[in-house]
Amino acid sequence: MSGTGFPAPGGGSDERQLLILGTTDFSAQVAASAADAGFDVAGFVENLSPERCRSTHVDLPVYWIDEVERLAARHVAVCGLGTTRRSTFVEQAVARGLRFTTVVHPTASVSATSTLGEGSYVGPRAVVAAHARVGRHVIVLAGSLIGHHTEIGDFASILMGANVAGSCRIGEAAYVATGAVVIDHVSVGSGSVVGAGAVVVADVPDRVQVLGVPARIVKEGIDPR
Repeated sequence: MSGTGFPAPGGGSDERQLLILGTTDFSAQVAASAADAGFDVAGFVENLSPERCRSTHVDLPVYWIDEVERLAARHVAVCGLGTTRRSTFVEQAVARGLRFTTVVHPTASVSATSTLGEGSYVGPRAVVAAHARVGRHVIVLAGSLIGHHTEIGDFASILMGANVAGSCRIGEAAYVATGAVVIDHVSVGSGSVVGAGAVVVADVPDRVQVLGVPARIVKEGIDPR
């Protein structure tokens, strides 16, 4: 399913010890999904405030990023941040020897002909159809749909209930917000944002924000969200 080479959940290996990058409410949701999928969630990782490590997050320990090096041999990770800027956190963890796995909620449907890149997360009741290619560190949230032969770039975010149809291309670090629709054979450029409820009927260039039905460009030259 994932093409990552990591062992399947429930295998009893030390590699099932999972760390979640981030200490947000969404990070807690990823932890819950991972537990449902058979992972042993060992805690969370923080990279902004050392003070945050003095308390727990949903009753699990919070480790400072520099502690990852000593944990890397017996743990794998997934990033629990919704922002497409999570690439910075991922790079910090990789530099300290941490490896990444994929987390797929047991109620999600991922075609055996599709691939999921390392570090990606597929939430409850999401669907990844046949021959889709989902990149590294992508988040596919609850109830969202990815159509057949669609390609999702690294660090992209597909939010709750979004519907990306067949034979589409979503660029690296693109952000498709809640309830948005991208019709078939359409591309969304790298770093672009498709607003909540928007309906994309034509190709979207890099680093723009689109809103409305049909979606229109409302801002150019944006930074990844």
